[in-house]
Amino acid sequence: MTIQRIEPGARMSGAVVHGNIVYLSGQVGHEGDDVQTQARTALAEVDRLLEKAGSHKSRILQATLWLADMADFPAMNPVWEAWIDPANPPARATGEARLAAPGLKFEVIVVAALND
Repeated sequence: MTIQRIEPGARMSGAVVHGNIVYLSGQVGHEGDDVQTQARTALAEVDRLLEKAGSHKSRILQATLWLADMADFPAMNPVWEAWIDPANPPARATGEARLAAPGLKFEVIVVAALND
């Protein structure tokens, strides 16, 4: 099977396709924005990368959400719920972690199936 790397860089690729699965790198918003704005920005980037790979948010199998502070969980959830395909909600986990930069509050990692 071939491996397709989407937007490869020196450190990582934006997404990697292998078989019928696309793996996205962690997507974040802009440092300093509130958690809801960061989530919207990151999820828009998920949409863009999935489209580039030949998939869609309705095809997400698993999502891992990281928050810098679990106190932001109630504010983040409505953004997530408005974004997902309600007919095809993925498996999801949310945890708290120190993110790559101090101003980041939200990161999402997605695994999705390619479109049929």
